[in-house]
Amino acid sequence: MISYNVTHLKELEAESIYVIREVAAQFERPVLLFSGGKDSITMLHLARKAFFPASLPFPILHIDTGHNFPETIAYRDEMVERLGIKLLVGYVQDSIDKGTAIEEKGPEASRIRLQTVTLLEMLESYKFDAALGGARRDEEKARAKERFFSHRDDFGQWDPKNQRPELWNLFNGRKHQGEHFRVFPLSNWTEMDIWQYIMHEKIDIPSLYFSHQRPCIDRDGILLAECPFLQLRETEKYETYTVRFRTIGDMTSTGATLSDASTLEQIIEEVASARVTERGGRADDRRSEASMEERKKEGYF
Repeated sequence: MISYNVTHLKELEAESIYVIREVAAQFERPVLLFSGGKDSITMLHLARKAFFPASLPFPILHIDTGHNFPETIAYRDEMVERLGIKLLVGYVQDSIDKGTAIEEKGPEASRIRLQTVTLLEMLESYKFDAALGGARRDEEKARAKERFFSHRDDFGQWDPKNQRPELWNLFNGRKHQGEHFRVFPLSNWTEMDIWQYIMHEKIDIPSLYFSHQRPCIDRDGILLAECPFLQLRETEKYETYTVRFRTIGDMTSTGATLSDASTLEQIIEEVASARVTERGGRADDRRSEASMEERKKEGYF
């Protein structure tokens, strides 16, 4: 039987709800970024709690690369219909078609960086002045530099040296015309906190997070699932593994984890003993040591 500190989870919940309500109070046109992953699912759950019994005062936005897992899209669409939430979708393919984003070629091709272009275009098109994201500080060293309210300039870019102090839970959302904020209500959560909260709140999550059999290739130590978007190297071939996913992104860059964990209790036990970071299986993070920070400076999540 898994035991956890409910008081700790309730303190994290209260902090996140406070941040979400501050966004609704300080900004005119906020939006919640939704990927279909466990963090954005948790953030949506918290946002619904923050305003219950009223409906969400802002829409959710999914940046669809076109290379998503089918299970992610199915989960998203079912959830939106069930909860009656307003969903906006920005398509990376639209950015490629109009020439604002350039498709990468070759076996290492990815649409991860192209998401930034589509995201900025959607924020500009709808005049959103705050975008709630599910990033956590424990995920990656560049994430650790973020404040709850993370300022972006009028080009959508992030300067880690130009972030505002947040003393005594006071958040400064003042900005100039054309600027916006990324807001991270889950900043102080850990991967373990997320899983324990999902179990405590009985939150429904995509089947990808649970153990299943799937054809994959082993590319430089990362198991990539079979999909029509991967260009195989001459020496690569698909083999069937028993896996699950710790994080969900593009099929071309999200590595699977060998696992027999088919319940939340087993996932929590597995996370507790893991020696590889949550994003250790993300091929896009391995492009360079500063990959995430470079992308964030360009306007990435």
